[in-house]
Amino acid sequence: MTARFLLAAAVIVAACHLCGFLLGRLRQPAVVGEIAAGLILGPSVLGAVWPAGRDALFPPPVVSAVGTAAQLGLVVFMFLMGCELRVSGFQARPGAVATVVTGAMGLPLLAGLGVAAWWRHQLAGPADRPAVSVVFIALARSVTALPVLARILVELGLARSPLGGLALTCAATGDAVLWAALTALLAVAGLAGTGSALHSGALALAFVAVTVLLVRPALARLVRWASDRDGRAQLVLPVLVAGAIGAGAAAEAVGLHPVLGAFLLGVVMPRDEAVVERINDQLRGFTVAVLLPLFFAGVGMITSVGTLGGAGAWLAFAAVLTTAAVTKFAGAGMGARLAGLDARDSVRLGVLLNCRGITEIVVAAIGYGYGLVNQAGLTILVLTALVTTAMTVPLMRALGDPAVPGPAPLAPPPAAATSGR
Repeated sequence: MTARFLLAAAVIVAACHLCGFLLGRLRQPAVVGEIAAGLILGPSVLGAVWPAGRDALFPPPVVSAVGTAAQLGLVVFMFLMGCELRVSGFQARPGAVATVVTGAMGLPLLAGLGVAAWWRHQLAGPADRPAVSVVFIALARSVTALPVLARILVELGLARSPLGGLALTCAATGDAVLWAALTALLAVAGLAGTGSALHSGALALAFVAVTVLLVRPALARLVRWASDRDGRAQLVLPVLVAGAIGAGAAAEAVGLHPVLGAFLLGVVMPRDEAVVERINDQLRGFTVAVLLPLFFAGVGMITSVGTLGGAGAWLAFAAVLTTAAVTKFAGAGMGARLAGLDARDSVRLGVLLNCRGITEIVVAAIGYGYGLVNQAGLTILVLTALVTTAMTVPLMRALGDPAVPGPAPLAPPPAAATSGR
């Protein structure tokens, strides 16, 4: 079975990077092609066109092994996301950022509550928590993918412009709000079987407090110790990897999803330290090249366009996609106008914050794992992420030449800008 797993992994990695390369030639972020490759390898395409070949390449034991490896990659990736999260630009223009984020997340969230409630029977999973499912779906539609947005800004030449800095700061702030809200929702719902909602919430708060009050200063001391001599940096690498995995395990033990623990550990890492940046670069290479494609394939294997066979499911998809795109664009654009941006840049900001990338897929996978969305709901959220990300660059180019970049952005592009995620 080891040989079959290795063969499947090789096919997955090759297919994801090939599709990423081909979509890159069309000036799309690599993640669009990698998500598409995951769908192609699953029941949506390969399983429909050649079911015998798919069953031979991905028997159940191999699918299980791919899923385990994918979870490891996702935990490490979320740790890196936490390390790269920057909200320093919020201090430069807090009023503008708060107004844009409120519109960019608030309007999609309100519309999402209505859509999710109306189409609940097509979207909700078996967890038998209808209210939690509705809130979760509304949250999942409200995200912006910070890493893929950073890559798009580089592609458009806006990475160091005032508009690009504002977009990155708003996306980072929105990400922080999203993960905090998702953590609170899962804790209050008590979905991991840790007892009552009150018990789960108390454990989650204790986990956050320990991470912030105890782990954060310990990490700062560790980084200072490693900075004294170059040779010590290599000793920190396994400590951080083990820490990210251990934080994921601890998060699950207290009733949260493992990625939330890894993300929180990344958030409390010291910022702008050469040792941390060097270690992140080392981790990012293998994670993006090998482990993330396994995650896309794992999601693709439980995502099936065939589950949208009825008219009701397709109407639900149209409603989710349309309202997600329109309300995100309108909310961010109106927030930008209220913050003082001109009409042209307000439209551009609305388009930029509409890309959802891997972030929505990660959130959707979490919801599917907890039974908050069913397979059709997962498929709809994944397709929404794919479509809204793919439309960002063409729409920006259709708007014409971007504004002339300014001398300094509100926030520097995160290191994930080079990964296209």
